Amino acid sequence: MKTLLCFGDSNTWGYDPATESRLDVHTRWAGVLRDTLGADWWVIEEGLNGRTTVHDDPVEQDGRSGLTYLTPCLHSHKPLDLVIIMLGTNDLKPRFHVPAIDIASGVGRLVQIAQHSQTGRDNTNPDVLLICPPPTVSLESSRFVEMFAGAYEKSRLLAPHYRTVAEELGCHFINAGDVIVSSPLDGIHFEANEHRKLGEHIAAYVRQHFG
Repeated sequence: MKTLLCFGDSNTWGYDPATESRLDVHTRWAGVLRDTLGADWWVIEEGLNGRTTVHDDPVEQDGRSGLTYLTPCLHSHKPLDLVIIMLGTNDLKPRFHVPAIDIASGVGRLVQIAQHSQTGRDNTNPDVLLICPPPTVSLESSRFVEMFAGAYEKSRLLAPHYRTVAEELGCHFINAGDVIVSSPLDGIHFEANEHRKLGEHIAAYVRQHFG
């Protein structure tokens, strides 16, 4: 059995924009991925609400930086065959004041950590699949409108930069914006049907590229 780690934020955790609670294990995309891949893969969910790429959040609770948590996380779950990283949405918050290219550079640091972590089988390095989160939709009626001010425009600039990072670092890449859309209910999270589409799409990619 191969092992796959999903490292992300509230959209990997499974935040439901309709209820503001957590979607069940078979509905959130990592669970759909596990169910679709079947017995050949063990899928580990490591989603955390508010997680950023490399930033310590001055407002949220401690421990939200992916940079400080990724290495111990990788070693906790080794040996790993594949690490999926989907982060960057929370970096859009104006409190961090970073352009899209810096968000991509931040997630690139995480890719490099995984690529050199020696947390694969026999102390090799796991493969990495970088996923660019889909753009936000209109936040005008969202409770996150102030928290994510400016995100609508900036989120549309992420995918080309993420693709460049993936090419430069030699990792696999999926643009989630080609597959799903964020919910109009709050502008940033995924509804259940989008989780299913994303999970099934990733499963097909994993089967094609990683057996």
